[in-house]
Amino acid sequence: MTDKTGWWRSAAIYQVYIRSFADGNGDGVGDLAGVRARLDHLADLGIDAIWFTPWYPSPMDDGGYDVADFRDIEPLFGTLAEAEALIAEAHTRDIRVIIDIVPNHCSDEHRWFQAALAAGPGSPERQRFWFRPGRGPDGAEPPNNWKSRFGGSAWTRVPDGEWYLHLYSSRQPDFNWDNPEIRTEFEDVLRFWFDRGVDGFRIDVADGLVKDPHLPDVDDGDETPFSDQEALHEIYRSWRKIADSYGGERVLVGEMWLPDMSRAARYLRRDELHSAFNFDFLVCPWDCARFRDVITRTLRAHDEVGAPAAWVLSNHDVTRHVTRYGRQGDTGFSFANRLHELPVDRELGTRRARAAALLTLALPGGLYVYQGEELGLWEVLDIPDELRQDPVFARTHGTDPGRDGCRVPIPWSGDEPPFGFGSGDAWLPQPAAWSAYTAEAEAADPASMLSLYRSGLRIRRELPPGPLDWLSLGEGVLAFRIGPGFTFALNFSAAPVPLPDGEILLASGPVDGELPTDTAVWLRS
Repeated sequence: MTDKTGWWRSAAIYQVYIRSFADGNGDGVGDLAGVRARLDHLADLGIDAIWFTPWYPSPMDDGGYDVADFRDIEPLFGTLAEAEALIAEAHTRDIRVIIDIVPNHCSDEHRWFQAALAAGPGSPERQRFWFRPGRGPDGAEPPNNWKSRFGGSAWTRVPDGEWYLHLYSSRQPDFNWDNPEIRTEFEDVLRFWFDRGVDGFRIDVADGLVKDPHLPDVDDGDETPFSDQEALHEIYRSWRKIADSYGGERVLVGEMWLPDMSRAARYLRRDELHSAFNFDFLVCPWDCARFRDVITRTLRAHDEVGAPAAWVLSNHDVTRHVTRYGRQGDTGFSFANRLHELPVDRELGTRRARAAALLTLALPGGLYVYQGEELGLWEVLDIPDELRQDPVFARTHGTDPGRDGCRVPIPWSGDEPPFGFGSGDAWLPQPAAWSAYTAEAEAADPASMLSLYRSGLRIRRELPPGPLDWLSLGEGVLAFRIGPGFTFALNFSAAPVPLPDGEILLASGPVDGELPTDTAVWLRS
């Protein structure tokens, strides 16, 4: 399936959430030294690139997405010199490096926001952000009714009476992208990291940088004034010119939660972003017809602009799919309700996760693997409240359990926590049951999830490129052919079905003449 016209068009990209990947200095928090020590795991896995969540200096109010300095490394993780060494060491293993950029907001400790607080109303420093007077006779009401995505109002008042906008935590003030100074700043940040060898950027909140300058009130659920504004396209065209000015095919990947797939595809025109996450696929419940519909719509929308699709099952913000697929009830995902109270059949969820892995690996385009997904890790639902660190949990007073459950540190080896993550206690507690799910244990087991991913990523490189053609193999069976000689089938129905004709290349579970329920198979036909 390798596409010689652009590595990113069919790349398998592994997401590293640094705090939870590997701890190299024994302080209980993942760091760059830990990543460097585990690069061979990623090379053996067979991925093409690593995407790093933010590694910048940060007070860690939102796991690093509250950036205090966009041109340095968080001391908890290491140094700029270590980052440069990591990039070089990854490149020697033919692994590219993509880093997060967070252009929608910064930390309240960023020098520009501190200057804005000190300068006062009407100052040029405040024009870098969205400072506004409040409503009502004494200005005691927020400028509009926008809600933070982390709960509560999207506005916080400062001592001089003005309010500032933050679509996320109150410690993450939003930049005002109508100010040319912001545009110049981030173009310089792109060049800073491209000059240090990074191969691309994953753009956080890529649809949300530009706001309607009138800041109108909205109806519940309406994000129109702060999402998918037309002026965004001009910004990404300028970024694409910068990326294209560097050799080695540097890429821009957008994080955009847009309800209209065709609107999202507009950002993937040839002079804008290279790729974007496919969240419709990620949130899809375990249902044959729903998956077929999402895949069909995704491929159609991307074909219209000549862009590759990108498939993803889990990430650092959502409930791990082993847990979602094993739930007794709704198996999809929604930020509005994480459904952590529903019973989970982990054996069922694992069986479906194995089948889903072969589905994503078989689909045309690129894919993302979230760390621990290759080990079959599940969402940790029983973290004690006093140990939770996600601001979502705090801002919603516990009504939303937040994202800590998918961010629990990775188990590498041994029989008890911290399972080789580091030499001290990990920053979030690991389940004792993970002793059977360490990378060391699974590497020795040919039937493990890790072995399945390794085999799938290896075979995937040899799969024929070409369009996807749907096959009809009966109700509840998702099946397609790609190019000459490759057939995929996944049985969602309640009973085994006959195997399609062909030589079995890989299967997510045991098959013997029939394809069992919740099982996928690759065939050379």
